Amino acid sequence: MRRSLLICALVVLGLAGAAHAATPSPGGVAYGSSTASHLGDRVPLQRGMSGHDVKVLQDALTRLGRPVPLTGSFGPVTQRALRSWERSAKRRVNGRVDRGDLPGLLRAFDAAVIPPPVLGATATINADGTATPPASAPQVIADLFVAANRIATLPYRYGGGHKSFDDTAYDCSGSVSFALHGAGLLDYTMDSTMLESYGDAGPGQWITIYANADHTFLTVAGVRFDTSGQSAAGTRWQPAERSTKGFVVRHPTGL
Repeated sequence: MRRSLLICALVVLGLAGAAHAATPSPGGVAYGSSTASHLGDRVPLQRGMSGHDVKVLQDALTRLGRPVPLTGSFGPVTQRALRSWERSAKRRVNGRVDRGDLPGLLRAFDAAVIPPPVLGATATINADGTATPPASAPQVIADLFVAANRIATLPYRYGGGHKSFDDTAYDCSGSVSFALHGAGLLDYTMDSTMLESYGDAGPGQWITIYANADHTFLTVAGVRFDTSGQSAAGTRWQPAERSTKGFVVRHPTGL
């Protein structure tokens, strides 16, 4: 008898717990984790919520120049970034995603909306041979710096970085390919001739690639990543100024 009563009690408690977990908060907003897949599946989207749609929001904010960790949890960092975007987009600043915010946020996935560099915002070359992007740099640019810093002071070797992205030395095109790959802008290593047709023609707002049959380098956020001059500078990161005569000029689409 006692066993039967205990089982019944556990069943009742379990059902009660399940019902409580499924109950939305006042106002009809479902807090906690969700199976929502797309930004806009739940509106409003606000602090305290989590799910894939929150991660998409964080990705959008990052692409719009307000880097946010892709945690899938809507916390204070995401809310601050959203408020910042709302102010710049002249939206109501309330720190939550309303229906009217969606068109502007979803434009983040159009590569053409990557913000141009802020006037005077230039990367800093550090004493250890690495470089730090300007605070205004979007996430894709920050990722390029992280990757390039990994190999900035590694030695030059002809053919280095072409059999595999992971190598102990890199030539000019191997270096440029590694940096672009780290930013998610290249899936495989290209030599300098191949880079002559990479992306779109002309200089970019953030990244510009210079290539010819003999050499290639790139400039990003006002500094140059180049194996030429590395022996003197001690790093591939150098001031942007150098002759570009005879080079084809390209840039990643939207950057």
